[in-house]
Formats: sequence, structure tokens, C-alpha cells
Amino acid sequence: MNPQVDQFLLEGCMRCPKGATPACKVHRWTDILEFLRQLLLETELTEERKWGVPTYTLQRKNVIMLGVFNDSCVLSFLKGSLMQDPKGILDLPGPNSHEGRIIRFTELDQAEKLEKELKAYFSQAIEIEKSGKKLEKPEPSAQEIPEELIQKFEEHEGLEKAFFALTPGRQRGYLIHFTGAKQSATRLSRIEKCIPKIFEGRGMMD
Repeated sequence: MNPQVDQFLLEGCMRCPKGATPACKVHRWTDILEFLRQLLLETELTEERKWGVPTYTLQRKNVIMLGVFNDSCVLSFLKGSLMQDPKGILDLPGPNSHEGRIIRFTELDQAEKLEKELKAYFSQAIEIEKSGKKLEKPEPSAQEIPEELIQKFEEHEGLEKAFFALTPGRQRGYLIHFTGAKQSATRLSRIEKCIPKIFEGRGMMD
């Protein structure tokens, strides 16, 4: 057991002002997190704390992480796309995710009922890491810039520069979101709502 993870359960990740306060979202899921932690401690993985959250490693390679959101807590498998999912419980973290997979929890009994399956998935993730299998990077594809976004580039000074300063993944996420609307008015509305985040250098899921 890593004392830094004990601290995480007491105070949270400390990456926002709510850390070490009753408002920290970690406190919403403490019972589930403690249960998942105990299962992970039974494996051969090493318990560490990285990016503020519990991270379970094999020979210093990240394999599984615990995470928290406002509406749930999650188990995150870093090479989840390589895993078999016979129970159909692995989800994509986001619409543009390729590599990782998560299992989302909102109730302790939900996790308890999956104990056997979770142990099997932990073993599978460990074996994948031991095998040295590498994740296949998706082929980059050219994404069409919608006319509405070009229009907003002209209306908002610095927007075009800010957009193309984003990482390719963040750019792709925005473009998928914008072009997913059939009506031009809806595309414009989506773009307007995202402009502040683009200027801040943040992605759709940030």
C-alpha cells in the first residue's frame, strides 16, 4: 500500500481548489475506490500515485489507473483496446479515444457484483503488458474544416491561430463535434459555445 494513495482518498487529487475540502468529488466515491484498490493490491502491480491519482504499474509501466468524475468513478485500462471484453463492460473514455478503455461505477454493489470479472480483466491487462504488445496508432486523416468555423476565424481575431495551436487530437474532437450537426445554424451554435475553450487551449473533454 502506498501512503500517497491513502492521502488521495483523504484529500483528493489536489488539482483543483476543492481538494482537501468536503466538496472534493473523491469523497463521493470513497467506498467504491477503496474496494477497487483492495482488488488491485491483490495483484502483482505496484501501487503508485501519478498525476494526482492512484496508478498501478508493472516494471514502471502504467497499466491501470483509478479516476473520479462528478458523476462516477472509473477503472482505466491504459491498453484497453488490446483487451478482450467478453462481459461487454469496457467503454471508451471519450468519442475520439483509441487506446484506453474504462469501466464506470456509480454504486458499490455494482463493483462488488463484478469482482470475479474485474480480477480476470486485471490479469488480462497484466499479461498484455508482460507480452510487450504495442498499441497501434490510428492513421491520421484529414478532417474537413466546416465553412462555419472558417467564418468564425474571420470574426474572432486570433481564433484560427488558437485552434491550430491545439493538439491534433483536440482539433479532431472539435471538428467531429462541429460537423456532426446537420444544420448550419446548429454548427454555428456549437462553434460559438466552444470558442472560449479553444482560446484557453482546452479540448472538448477538458
